[in-house]
Amino acid sequence: MKLQRKNRLRALSLGAVAVSSALALTACGSDDNGDGKASGDSSSTTSASSVKCDDAKGQLLADGSSAQKNAIDAWTKVFSPACKVQINYKGAGSGAGVTSFTQGQIAFAGSDSPLKPDEVAASKKVCDGGQGIDLPMVGGPIALGYNVPGVDNLVLDAPTIAKIFDSKIKNWNDEAIKKLNPGAKLPDLKIQAFHRSEDSGTTDNFTKYLLATTPENWKYSGGKAWQAQGGQAASGSAGVAQGVKQNSGAIGYFELSFAKGIDTVAIDTGAKAPVKPSTESATADIAAAKVVGTGKDLALQLDYKTKAEGAYPITLVTYEIVCDKGNKADSLPAAKAFLRYMASEDGQKVLAQNDYAPIPAEIIAKVRTTIEGLS
Repeated sequence: MKLQRKNRLRALSLGAVAVSSALALTACGSDDNGDGKASGDSSSTTSASSVKCDDAKGQLLADGSSAQKNAIDAWTKVFSPACKVQINYKGAGSGAGVTSFTQGQIAFAGSDSPLKPDEVAASKKVCDGGQGIDLPMVGGPIALGYNVPGVDNLVLDAPTIAKIFDSKIKNWNDEAIKKLNPGAKLPDLKIQAFHRSEDSGTTDNFTKYLLATTPENWKYSGGKAWQAQGGQAASGSAGVAQGVKQNSGAIGYFELSFAKGIDTVAIDTGAKAPVKPSTESATADIAAAKVVGTGKDLALQLDYKTKAEGAYPITLVTYEIVCDKGNKADSLPAAKAFLRYMASEDGQKVLAQNDYAPIPAEIIAKVRTTIEGLS
């Protein structure tokens, strides 16, 4: 999708720098099997001349969020040849990544949720004299993809979404859906709601949205593990997207890059017009996020209840989790160089080229400063 960059986005996002051509957008996603094949186009047009390798060498092991794997793949295509460092990022999910990090198996983890207190405590055992910190690096919308024949522009609101994923609304011609889509020809078709089968930061962010906006209809505590009854489970965002694509009547949540060839829901937030998932609508929401981490930790608080015009409410930020101090000497140079490139102006441009929302300028500036202080 091509669009003309506007000056206001330059204030919101470092990635929205002036370019003569429009940006082709793609989202937070991957092939979740860890085989390195991205589901979207993770091509990058940035130059390797912007990469500062320092003493980076060898192999860099990382794991975690599948949501950001398309971005990692795109960054790797530039960084690895420039620095001759092999990046091995599995993308097995946020839960797996955090576990591997706190067990000292990887240099950094990707997670769509910031570290919890018990995870910070566990990280102190592997970060010699330090602890794990959250560095926001990737933003993007969580799209609701659907497969309903004859329905091209579906609108849903938070209560209806909650009831669908909690098996309370079971057919597409339900009165609640009809009310939101008066002009649509909704079929008498069973709903198949797909969710993640493994611990997932995408699930965590999706259910945070439901908890924040419609707690009366979502009675679960939330978190990375899916808690509602019923529905269909699938592994990774790629698995959920495939389930939606292959099953008539299906709906599921996944990062925007997985929505290739899949219709996406416009959310009725209470704004004048329903909002579709896009890099711009996600950036508009992330720009209002607040840093709630302490010290060098830059965990953010997102506004899931936004009613701002053009702001998409189901948004996530992926964090790179790394030791502030006590990183392993053999992996620190490569990890620091790779993270530096990811947070650089060119690295954030890669996000905009791959359907992700670049991190707003004020926040990414803090990330850069923190990376330089890693030891």
